Amino acid sequence: MPIFKSINILTYSMRFTFFLLFILTTVFVKAEISLPNIFSDQMVLQRETDVVLYGWASPNEEFTIYTSWNDTTIEMKTGNNAKWHLEVQTPKAGGPYTIIFKGNDNEIILNDVLIGEVWLCSGQSNMEWSANSKIDNKELEIANADHPNIRLFTVEKRSAEYPLEDVTGTWKTCSTETMPDFSAVAYFFAKKVQKELNIPIGLIDSSWGASCAEVWTPESVFKEHPELVTAHELVEPNNWVTIEKSTLYNAMIAPLTNFKIAGVLWYQGESNTANAITYQQLFTSMITSWRKKWNDEFPFYYVQIAPFKYGKPYEGGVLRDQQRRTLALNNTGMAMTSDICTVEDIHPQNKQDVGLRLANIALKQHYNVLEQEVYGPLFDSAKIIGNEIHIEFTHDKGLNSKGEKIDLFEISNSEGEWFAAKVKLKDGVVLVSSKEVKNPKAVRYAWKSTDISNLKNEVGLPASTFRSE
Repeated sequence: MPIFKSINILTYSMRFTFFLLFILTTVFVKAEISLPNIFSDQMVLQRETDVVLYGWASPNEEFTIYTSWNDTTIEMKTGNNAKWHLEVQTPKAGGPYTIIFKGNDNEIILNDVLIGEVWLCSGQSNMEWSANSKIDNKELEIANADHPNIRLFTVEKRSAEYPLEDVTGTWKTCSTETMPDFSAVAYFFAKKVQKELNIPIGLIDSSWGASCAEVWTPESVFKEHPELVTAHELVEPNNWVTIEKSTLYNAMIAPLTNFKIAGVLWYQGESNTANAITYQQLFTSMITSWRKKWNDEFPFYYVQIAPFKYGKPYEGGVLRDQQRRTLALNNTGMAMTSDICTVEDIHPQNKQDVGLRLANIALKQHYNVLEQEVYGPLFDSAKIIGNEIHIEFTHDKGLNSKGEKIDLFEISNSEGEWFAAKVKLKDGVVLVSSKEVKNPKAVRYAWKSTDISNLKNEVGLPASTFRSE
C-alpha cells in the first residue's frame, strides 16, 4: 500500500477515535444533574408559595429530589430537551433545610437553605454602590454586619444578545466579610425588614453602574412601542456599560425569571435624563414586562433620583416627575431622597436612609406591619381660582417648611412662560400666584435639576417634584 494512503487511513482512524471520545465525554457530562447557579448552599427560597426547582440532565434521565422541610422524596424524569423542573410548596419562614438531587451519575446536596423573603435589587450605580464604595459611617456599619439570616447573591456583570438561562454568582451569608462589597441600599433594606419580621431575607443584586433603563427592558417592549426605540437614540454611550437595548435584561434578569421572588427594588434613572420625557412610559413598560415574565404582580419599589448638576437645567426635574407619575402603576412605591443628597455628588453617601425608606414602604404596603407615613407629599390636584392656583397634596398631614420660605414653585401663562411664584400655605392647601401672570395655566415644583425641596409633611419627608398638566 502506498505510504500516503496509510497516512490517510491512520488520520481518519484517529479522527474517528477522537470523535467517539468526544461523544462519550459529552454524554457523560450531560448525564449528570446540573443546577443553575441561583441554587446553591446558603440560598433563600420564597416562603409559603410554589417555588420552581429546575435544571438540566441527560434526556429522559430518572432521578430524585428530596426536600427536608417536608421530608419528601419526589421521583423526576428529564424531558427529551435535557431540561427538568419541579414545583415545590415551601413552608413558613425558617430553616436551615437541605435539598438533595440524586441521579445515576451524581448527587447534589444543597445545605443551609433558608425559607423567607427574596428581593431582587436592580438598577445602576446607586443600587450597586457598596460600603467599600464609601458610605456614611462605613466602619461602624461593616463592624455590625453579621446577620446570618440575611443572604446575599451578586449577579456578575454580563450582557447578551438573546435571553440566557443562567447567571454567574453564588449565595453568601451576610457578614463583616461579605457585606462590604454588596449593595448598601439593598443591605439596609434587608436589615430593617429582617428586624421587623424576624424571618430570613434573601437579596439578589443584579445591577450595573451607568446603565440606562433600556438595557434592562425586554426586546418585546420595543417591538410593541417603536417610539421608545426613537427615544433611546438620545442616550449617549459611556465608558462603563453598554447602552444596547435589552442586553442586560437578557443576561442578568431573564435567567432569574423562574426563581420566585417577593418583589423588586430599583434605583436607576440618572442615565435616562437625556430622554427623560419618555421615562414613565419606558419604566412602566419595563415593570409590566418583568411581572409578565415572572407571571406575578409582585411589588416594585424604586428610589426617586436625587437633585444633581446633570448638565442641563431641567432634565433631572423632568425625570423625577416621570418617576412620580409611574406611581399610577399598580403595586408600586417610591422613596424620595431630595433631603438626603448633595447636588455635587451623583452618589449620595447616605444609603442608610434610602434603604430604610424602601423598607418602610414594603413593611407598610406589602407586609402590613407598619402604620406610620412612608411618603412625602405627592401632588394631587391644582385648581385655578382667579390669578391663583390652589394645590392639594396627598400624604400631606402636617404640611410645613419648618419656618423657611416656601419656594421652588413656578406658574405659567398662556404663552407657556414660567415665572417664580409667591407661595402661601393655608389649611393644608398651597396657594401660588405671580404678579407677572394674570391668568395662570399650570404650576410646577422643584423643577430644576438641582432643586431641593423644603416642603415636608409631619414625618419630615420631602414633597416630590411635579408638573400639573
